[in-house]
Amino acid sequence: MRTGDRRKDLKIRNTAPLNGGRMQSWLRARGDSLGRGLLHPVRSVPLAFLAVILLGTGLLMLPVARTAAEADPTLPALFTAVSAVCVTGLITVDTPTFWTPFGHAVILGLIQVGGFGIMTLATLLALLVRKSIGLRGQLVAQSETHTLNFGDVRSVVFRVARIMVFFEAVTAAVLTVRFWFAYDDNPGAALWHGTFHAVSAFNNAGFALYSDNLISFADDPWIIIPICLAVIAGGLGFPVLIALLRGGVRMKDWSIHLRLTVYGTLALLAAGCALFGAFEWNRDQTLGPMSVGGKLLATLAGSVFPRTAGFNSIDYATASPETLMVTNILMFIGGGSAGTAGGIKITTFLVLGFAIWNEIRGRDHVTIAHRSVSSSVQRQALSVALLGVAAVISGTLRLLMFTDYSLEKVLFESISAFATVGVSTGITYDLPPNAQWVLMALMFTGRIGTITVASALALSSHPRLYQLPEERPIIG
Repeated sequence: MRTGDRRKDLKIRNTAPLNGGRMQSWLRARGDSLGRGLLHPVRSVPLAFLAVILLGTGLLMLPVARTAAEADPTLPALFTAVSAVCVTGLITVDTPTFWTPFGHAVILGLIQVGGFGIMTLATLLALLVRKSIGLRGQLVAQSETHTLNFGDVRSVVFRVARIMVFFEAVTAAVLTVRFWFAYDDNPGAALWHGTFHAVSAFNNAGFALYSDNLISFADDPWIIIPICLAVIAGGLGFPVLIALLRGGVRMKDWSIHLRLTVYGTLALLAAGCALFGAFEWNRDQTLGPMSVGGKLLATLAGSVFPRTAGFNSIDYATASPETLMVTNILMFIGGGSAGTAGGIKITTFLVLGFAIWNEIRGRDHVTIAHRSVSSSVQRQALSVALLGVAAVISGTLRLLMFTDYSLEKVLFESISAFATVGVSTGITYDLPPNAQWVLMALMFTGRIGTITVASALALSSHPRLYQLPEERPIIG
């Protein structure tokens, strides 16, 4: 062998282990980086929701969960699991007849887990078992409960659990007594029906154990009012509930978030009642045949349920176009932040409204209740609203491509899915598989939140350390 060949061979043999070691180090580094990326709080919440959806799908695919054998139960099970975990209520099969009591119990569990929040539930279990929580766990819990300080996480999680149990238990007790004495349910059936609908109501899920949902109880105040109150409570959001239940805070000292959520909820409820009653009061297909008391009760339900609850006490397939439009608006706005409601949220809608109002008045800063709102909050509100519009438009276009239904019905269905409401004009049952996938994507996006999904898909964030020259394009 020549000298040059020997040197070349020696070089290859000497560097091979080094290259192999570098490759292993690179792979380990990439693996650690991937693991850290997947465990990032912004990404772990969607991944946890996906994991529970898959678990729920597997349980609903079991023969014991269905009343009849299906050739392929995968899609009905998957759609129901997504709808339950995302606390939406849209269904492609009849819940009381298609699923067995075991299937109903699975759906109830998925609703409870989805409403409470996967990460919040995991944090609570960790606290109960280990009596401690790490920094990553606090970050994850913050992402789900929207708390601001690390020290608040432990107390907030326990408060959320207590509040949820309290409202569900009280609502279940009232409904159980009513089902028992007024509808001839035996004590066991009454307790089960009361518990199921209480959990579904507080979590704004809209699943019911009756084929016509709540239409049969449209004029029963002992059924409709407790469910409406539970829906409103769950839709206010846990930060607002905690602040209101804590007491000792004068109304003039309320925070901006508390003011916007409470006053905004009252205003939307009043506007929804007025418009729903005006459009449906004398229509023979909906409220016309009812008594005055029944009409008032149905009007209240028509304003509360579109706020992401998903129950319905009228058949929306027979509602007027004006009512459908009002319902679209209420669904898209949704309820309070950090709760069981969906939509873009009341605070988002009102912050944008105040921003427009202050711009019209020529003010440089957005002020609400003698407080200034930062530009970052305004940008976040604008991002949430526009991403929500983009999701609804995209879903509507795809549903129009995959079905022959009118724009009015398809738009209603898209907003209902994205806002995790669950009301429908009746077209969900007949949607083809590709259209069902569109609705599942909308439900998942709406439940996790457009900002969370966008952040989870982003690989990294690189803050700019300099500012470019300013220029003013022509607007309008």
